[in-house]
Amino acid sequence: MKAPTVTIIDYGLGNLLSVQRGFEYFNAKVTITSDPKVILASQRVVLPGVGAFPQGMKSLNDLGLVPTIKELALRGTPILAICLGMQLLMDEGDEFEITTGLGLIPGRAVAIPKRSKKGNLQKVPHIGWNSLIPTHRESSWESTLLEDNVSGDFMYFVHSYMAVPNMEENRLADTFYIDQRIPSVVSRENITGCQFHPEKSGIQGLKILRSFISK
Repeated sequence: MKAPTVTIIDYGLGNLLSVQRGFEYFNAKVTITSDPKVILASQRVVLPGVGAFPQGMKSLNDLGLVPTIKELALRGTPILAICLGMQLLMDEGDEFEITTGLGLIPGRAVAIPKRSKKGNLQKVPHIGWNSLIPTHRESSWESTLLEDNVSGDFMYFVHSYMAVPNMEENRLADTFYIDQRIPSVVSRENITGCQFHPEKSGIQGLKILRSFISK
């Protein structure tokens, strides 16, 4: 049986090695590159990311990768975006300044409120293990990258901003931080974004990577 292949986009802002090892756990063949031609020829593409929204978009633009990623989306190539990568899927982000995003999922990346809905101070960034819950009670994760996961699975988060889609239908899973509902997994057609780090989330996170390379 031919080994699954995945390409990780290197734009200078990502935990590339840990993501690579996560996929290699399932014997996937992993390519890390910033070459648009290689990326466009890929079967599956991962957009990782650690850092600030403006810096992320500047790096993608400087490397000429924004049109590349948009072309992948149009072609129907499976795309998995992680942490900052998920935020970059939105129309824009307001970290430090208003910055245009990839516009692949309508919405905005905004700061996690520093006060709970009750007015109490809450620690930001949101760091640590937290559980996933379905965004919609009646929804099913069947045929999504969460199909092997269950409500309550814990994932590892490190972030100060959150990607908020305009349409609820683009939210697969949320996480409650104090009393704030944070979008944790977003999806639109061939694109899925995870706010947490599946590659650092133990067996439950690895299930998501396995689903990605098995589709």
